[in-house]
Amino acid sequence: MLTAAEVDAVRLSLSIALRSVLFSLPLAILVAWLLTRRQLRGGLLLDAFVHLPLVLPPVVVGYLLLLLFGMRGPIGGWLYAHFGIQLVFTSAGAALATAVMSFPLMVRAIRISLEGVDAGLEDAARTLGAGAWDRFFTVTLPLMLPGILAGAVTAFSAGLGEFGAVITFVSNIPGETRTLPLALYTALQTPGGDAVAARLAAVSFSLGLIGLIAAEFIARRVRRMLGR
Repeated sequence: MLTAAEVDAVRLSLSIALRSVLFSLPLAILVAWLLTRRQLRGGLLLDAFVHLPLVLPPVVVGYLLLLLFGMRGPIGGWLYAHFGIQLVFTSAGAALATAVMSFPLMVRAIRISLEGVDAGLEDAARTLGAGAWDRFFTVTLPLMLPGILAGAVTAFSAGLGEFGAVITFVSNIPGETRTLPLALYTALQTPGGDAVAARLAAVSFSLGLIGLIAAEFIARRVRRMLGR
């Protein structure tokens, strides 16, 4: 049985991972579409920038977020001065850090799905008088749905395990930013915390496995529904 603090860490992890996906999914769809359907002059640079969190140490990403969105940062200071929004040391900041780290996974899954969509179908819809938005919402979006769902679930699962960027940007505050991996880290640093660490590790392993299986199941199910 999990203690109240452990349950709170699991609940907070699920909430932050969900918020990160909801926040970044529309942008991920837009970026994937731009990289696939548009010949951008700076497309190669944009592609590298999008996937940068995959190769940078998470602590570096958290530090960059702290510089930009901290109370004295150019973006964070402006948000706090004009709207009273504080991201550093808050669960909203944890969701932002998680979104940044999982964003490349979502873009890659959506982009792969979009590359499999026959552009001839969009051209046929254009000849029938469909506008750009009509073509996107009635042709392109339904056909790339498997990638969108798989990417969202994969990003959600990855978000449950994000550690470095979160602890660097928003610290390890119980009830506010202490997610599942941070609670596991705290247990490992606490004398006699082996049992707690083992329980949290088991929960983390189970959630990650369920998420990956769900992502593949959903993608296959949607592809079958679309006849692909």
